[in-house]
Amino acid sequence: MAETRKNLAELDPVWAQLVEEAEKAVKDEPLLGGLIHSSVLYHGSLKRALSYRISMKLASGDMPEQLIREICDEAHDSDPSLELAARADIAAVFDRDPACHRFLQPLLFFKGFQAVQAYRVAHWLWNTGRKDLAYFLQMRVSEVFSIDIHPAAKIGKGLMIDHAHSIVIGETAVVGDNVSLLHSVTLGGTGKEDEDRHPKIGNGVLIGAGAKVLGNIKVGNCSRIAAGSVVLTEVPAQKTVAGVPARIVGEAGCDQPAITMDQVLKSGP
Repeated sequence: MAETRKNLAELDPVWAQLVEEAEKAVKDEPLLGGLIHSSVLYHGSLKRALSYRISMKLASGDMPEQLIREICDEAHDSDPSLELAARADIAAVFDRDPACHRFLQPLLFFKGFQAVQAYRVAHWLWNTGRKDLAYFLQMRVSEVFSIDIHPAAKIGKGLMIDHAHSIVIGETAVVGDNVSLLHSVTLGGTGKEDEDRHPKIGNGVLIGAGAKVLGNIKVGNCSRIAAGSVVLTEVPAQKTVAGVPARIVGEAGCDQPAITMDQVLKSGP
């Protein structure tokens, strides 16, 4: 067992850390032993743990846990980038959310992380032509987590959604790598056009709580959108926008606003 754990640590330090944290958590809170064993310690890899956790959260009378688990396993086995993105997402939550103190927390408790991993499976289904099944997963994610991400949307790795309630990401939206979103963010369209109609969010962008970004517009890399803003026009890279409608109010304040999570608008010299 010790040799197996050593090999795991060398091959996948994120999974090794999860296992170590899970073992300690069982000792600290035995009442959660069943949950932690079934969700982490029973499995041999992060992708299998993800499949199990997603299936347990999204199972319903229409689709039992075992079928959803088989779908998730198929997706992860066919596309290793799903597991790579999940590792980046866990690290992003740990690095940026001050309420997250262990890798274990997103996997077990944080609905933003869980919803994004379910979206990644739905996106794989969409790209392989299984659109009705992708819509089903989107529906269940919306019902269970109050997060609505269209399976056709394109989302990069290292995404952190804090609190996550009432997130909406539309069909033709694109979200880059290392982006941070707070609750009640909408990446939506304007009107009924059936074409490319949703925002394109660059890498390293921070979008504050309640912000609405509407239409086929670009939000430049490492920019900031202040809480409650309504963005209707393009946002240049490394700028801060605020207001209704949003206007440029200054620089982004740092090189990587999505990582620092600094949402304070500074005035004066």
